[in-house]
Parts: sequence; structure tokens; C-alpha cells
Amino acid sequence: MKLTALLFTLLGIATLSSAEEKHNHDHAAKAGPTGGRLITAVEPHVEFFVTKAKKVEIRFVDDDNKVVLPVDQTVKVTLGDRSKPTKLTFTKDGDKLVSDQTVPEGNEHPTVVQIKTDAKAKSITEKFNLNLSKCPTCEFAEYACICEHGEEEKN
Repeated sequence: MKLTALLFTLLGIATLSSAEEKHNHDHAAKAGPTGGRLITAVEPHVEFFVTKAKKVEIRFVDDDNKVVLPVDQTVKVTLGDRSKPTKLTFTKDGDKLVSDQTVPEGNEHPTVVQIKTDAKAKSITEKFNLNLSKCPTCEFAEYACICEHGEEEKN
């Protein structure tokens, strides 16, 4: 019995240490190249940025946060009041996609971003609260905040 427990413990330690060796990327929050929210669930990653004119810009970035040109990617964004949501469509503009519509009035909007890397790919969905207020401790808007304020409230 003790031998079995010892074997499982050793196996668990070996598994954890090998997983740690392969785990060589950073989990620290970082913003995209123009200060937008970085969505890392897709490759290339996606930067979601709201301009002063309240249009959404989507940029595709590599692991080094360098912009890559959009090729076959498509993006759909739905935000705002659930009873009357705003659906944004996008047009390619150089190295980015730009929304044809603006973000509705107000500072906070539940947001759903659907990304397809190509026509045959499964859609990746990212949900977040689009809070356009300026973060009190970092240089970004709350939706793209990287400073982890408020984490102390969770502990």
C-alpha cells in the first residue's frame, strides 16, 4: 500500500517537472502594439483596439507583438445591450481591419468577439466587458488594462 502511494507520488512529481520544463511562455498580461486588448486564443494573436472615434480596429500580431497582415481572417463583434445588440462588420485597411460602425454610447458594453483564421476554421469566441474608462494605474483603457488592480479583492 505504501509502495503504491510512493509510486503515484513519484509519478506525479515527474509529470509536473516535465510539464514545467515545456512551459516556457509568459502569462503576464500585456497589451497589443497600439495599446489594445490582446486575445491570445488564436494564432496569430488578435489586438482589439477602440479608437478615439469609437471605431474598433483589429490587428493580428505574432508572439513578439509585431503586426502581421490579415489574410483570410474574419472577425465579428457583437456588443452592447443584449435586447438590441450592435453588430460590427469590418473592412480591411492596410495592416488592420476597421469596423464599419462605431461602438454605442456609454463606457461599458458586454462584448463577444468571434474570430475565424480562415474560411474552413472553427470560430474562436472571446467574451469580455468592454470598459472604455481609463485605468487609474496603467496607461491603458480598462478593457486593455495590464496592471492587475482589483486582484487583491479576489484573494
